[in-house]
Amino acid sequence: MQTEAVQTSRSFRHFAPAMRLYYGEDSLESLRPELERSGVTRVVVFCGRSLSQHPQGLPPIARHLGALHAGSFTEVASHSPLPAIIAGRDMLRETRADAVLALGGGSAIVTARGATILLGEDRPIEALVTRFAPGQPPRSPRLQAPKLPQFVVPTTPTTAIAKAGTAVLEPASGRRLTMLDPRTRAQAIFVDPRLALATPVAVVRDAALNALAMAVQGLESHMRQPLAEASLLEAVRLLRDNLPRLGTSADSAEVRGALLLAAVLTGQGTDQTSCGLTAALGHCIGARHHTANGTVNAVLLPHVIRFNAPATGERLAAVAALLGGDEAGQTGTADSAARACAGFFARLGVPSRLSDIGIEAAAFESILADVEDDWFFHQNPRRVESLQQVRDILQAAL
Repeated sequence: MQTEAVQTSRSFRHFAPAMRLYYGEDSLESLRPELERSGVTRVVVFCGRSLSQHPQGLPPIARHLGALHAGSFTEVASHSPLPAIIAGRDMLRETRADAVLALGGGSAIVTARGATILLGEDRPIEALVTRFAPGQPPRSPRLQAPKLPQFVVPTTPTTAIAKAGTAVLEPASGRRLTMLDPRTRAQAIFVDPRLALATPVAVVRDAALNALAMAVQGLESHMRQPLAEASLLEAVRLLRDNLPRLGTSADSAEVRGALLLAAVLTGQGTDQTSCGLTAALGHCIGARHHTANGTVNAVLLPHVIRFNAPATGERLAAVAALLGGDEAGQTGTADSAARACAGFFARLGVPSRLSDIGIEAAAFESILADVEDDWFFHQNPRRVESLQQVRDILQAAL
């Protein structure tokens, strides 16, 4: 097997943001001491309605917080719609919160961050979002106002756990509005694998598929470097070993915990590298058509890998080997990596065509109208010269 060696002698930068992670069945024992160490006296919990009532959701968190629990915002919704962000901001203001704890998956984490940004900046959201102008790189305004500290108790393997980006849905237009504020990165993460058992299998599977697609995109990136690669390859290994066990008799807290750790590693790794066109298209399709990002990404990833092949060469050789590369030994090619990914998804029973998940050719125009306004579109390893190339990828995946 031929592989592309990572050039450890070349120059690169690696900034690892401070993060405290507690893992295990005793992790929540550290919740209150950690908040008190940070000077927190009034924390608001953000979660969805189902977790607010689940015996393994909000009730045990509230018990651990005790007198620090200033209230709960339970109106979190899928894709983090702007009205929920605004309502969350208002609750933070009314409760005089001095910290935020997100309980759940990506929507809870992003809603908590978005509400915190709106509260701290105290400006209309139009002044806070990343701007995309044709022929120019994206421009994000500096969001320099102080922010409430963020804490996360994840129950799904979302890469949002360890990230600082905030993308909210504007329901009227169907557009995603993106804000980037490093001050909203989690100060501490508490992973109790048992809590993840409260999340439906379909939700966990989709988040894990999204993590896998992001990890592969990070390994495709031209910004790839050894420390990030170590995180991303370990994430792929954990996802490979544990995704097939999800929803079977082998499913367990240990399996859910491994998927959560894979998501953290993917988030950290892609902070150092990037994602690309698969993620950008997944965001556009998910926001407009209310489909799960992970499933969309699984459908599109093999096609985008093939599109990127002229720029990526053998970068995905290790992915091809990990996911079950070609028996003929051609695991160094991008096409073999695409086949390995598609084969792995097929073994999981994931749909392989856009039409299988209700996306038809008539939807392409709205997708193409949105895709350039996504941060990851501009970080794809192969430059997209025209939207016709994107249309061709969508058509191939149809």
